[in-house]
Amino acid sequence: MTGRQSNKTADNRLLALLPAKDRRRLEKHLERIPLTYRQSLYRARQPLDFVYFIETGVGSLVNTMSNGAAAEVGTIGNEGIVGLPLLLGDDRAPTSVYVQVPGEGLRMGAALFSAELARSASMRIVMLRYAHALFNQVAQSAACNHFHSLEQRCCRWMLMTHDRMKTDRFLLTQEFLAMMLGVQRTGVSAAAGKLKQDKLIRYNRGIVDILDRRGLRKRSCECYGVSKREFDRLLGDPPAQPAQAREVKPRQRRIVRD
Repeated sequence: MTGRQSNKTADNRLLALLPAKDRRRLEKHLERIPLTYRQSLYRARQPLDFVYFIETGVGSLVNTMSNGAAAEVGTIGNEGIVGLPLLLGDDRAPTSVYVQVPGEGLRMGAALFSAELARSASMRIVMLRYAHALFNQVAQSAACNHFHSLEQRCCRWMLMTHDRMKTDRFLLTQEFLAMMLGVQRTGVSAAAGKLKQDKLIRYNRGIVDILDRRGLRKRSCECYGVSKREFDRLLGDPPAQPAQAREVKPRQRRIVRD
């Protein structure tokens, strides 16, 4: 699929963090594309053809076992890049990356990206800061899965997904939630059902409406705040997004962002 060249990069935090001279060079090669549900961004043990800077949506790092069972081991949104192996001197990885929450992003050829990376020490420093932040996210998730309840972890992932979207309504399938949480879909149904019952979210046919973000934050574990603080420390504060009013019958409720 061929997108159109873009000179608008501020919706990806990593691109926005680059020095202006690096950003201008990359903009010449970036094209805007839609990111569709289940789209493959790269496959395990296959050479990378492109790197992607997600603006909205979520990419899932997936590790597949020899028996075909798959587990989500990390997520990538508008704070990062899909194609980190190139930064670390490789052109492939044992994991695959798929779009799990659709949105939009920018892409460029892997060879062009590697050439720009070799050309600029300042660009390498920014990208390595992101690599450090992603490692911290994966490490925090491993601890979170060990210590915290399913409901707490469910709230955490909904908050993380909400941070990466421009809307309070987005696709978040039970299959993806189950993969992120490491549980069966019946467990996801129970956890999401409780949040729905308590009017923190609406959830129907895989579509989530965030109704009470502050309530989700209170029910989440500490890991959401820990990961968010690390990303903000390493990449700078994200752009402020205004709260949105959403209609919930029989009365209006207003999203309260933290």
